[in-house]
Amino acid sequence: MNFIQRSKINYLFVILITIFLSWQFFSTDKNKFISATNNSIESVVTIHSYNNRAYTNNNVGSGVVFSEDGYIVTNFHVISGNQFTKVKLNNGQEYEANLIGGDRNADIAILKINTTNSLKPIKISDSNDLKIGDKVLAIGNPYGIGISVSSGIVSATGRDYGNPYLELIQTDAAINPGNSGGALINENGNLIGINTKIFSRTGAYQGLGFAIPSNIVVQIASELIKYGKIRSGWIGNFRVAPIRLILENKFVNGLRIVEIDNYGPLFEKGVKINDIIIKINDEQSNWNTLTSSLKFASLGNDIKFNVLTSNNKSKIIVISSKEIIELAR
Repeated sequence: MNFIQRSKINYLFVILITIFLSWQFFSTDKNKFISATNNSIESVVTIHSYNNRAYTNNNVGSGVVFSEDGYIVTNFHVISGNQFTKVKLNNGQEYEANLIGGDRNADIAILKINTTNSLKPIKISDSNDLKIGDKVLAIGNPYGIGISVSSGIVSATGRDYGNPYLELIQTDAAINPGNSGGALINENGNLIGINTKIFSRTGAYQGLGFAIPSNIVVQIASELIKYGKIRSGWIGNFRVAPIRLILENKFVNGLRIVEIDNYGPLFEKGVKINDIIIKINDEQSNWNTLTSSLKFASLGNDIKFNVLTSNNKSKIIVISSKEIIELAR
């Protein structure tokens, strides 16, 4: 056997190995997606919300079974403005649902259905473990045609798309109207997000979908189930005024402390009148950022303030969730 013949055989061998490995890769990939879907699809439901008892003019969305005794998590905007809601399970059974509580800013709502059958709650993974490039599946009811599955990857994390607190997951898995409130799952079939919105110039899928991270979903859902609403954090009685100043040769916005009560964590941490809050949880300092950080502090989140003191010294003040006195809205 000459050199050319040996080279051809080696080349053919490499091609066959490549084909085999590729087949193994895609076969494994396919099997993972099938297994993930089977593990979670029963936990995804269709939600119809109506503005009257005649059950007309319905809005169609999706939801996820949060507990086996009938709690369902969905987007607030799926049920907003309507008085009556029905939940349709994957097996076709349909139930009237009661609204337990909702939060417009977080776009999370909790429904409750009464059934003698145990539901299958979705398994939940830590969304903090997500990496860009992770493969995901989106499950929901696009356009009301029925529960459907689409695949994609995590395109980005920590996206500020209309709500700086939520730090949304971005994905290219197809999300369309009707998918809202449905599940974004990982390769194990575990929930890593609730699909909430899309960026689109047409109103339909254009490759930019967003989901609320599962860790936030669990925190908010648990709070709504327990209290029926999100409680606000309280760090003292104080008043602020917006200010624009120059720092490091550029304009920045800040909140100047103009009045403060001699009680509460903010005062006890050393903040004084005329101090300026430059950043709140590393976000731009404004009234909306301040109120949203206080609102969600009761969910176990610390609040970090970057402060410029009245004598132009910078300091960082962290008020832990344990120090925050929770006050119901």
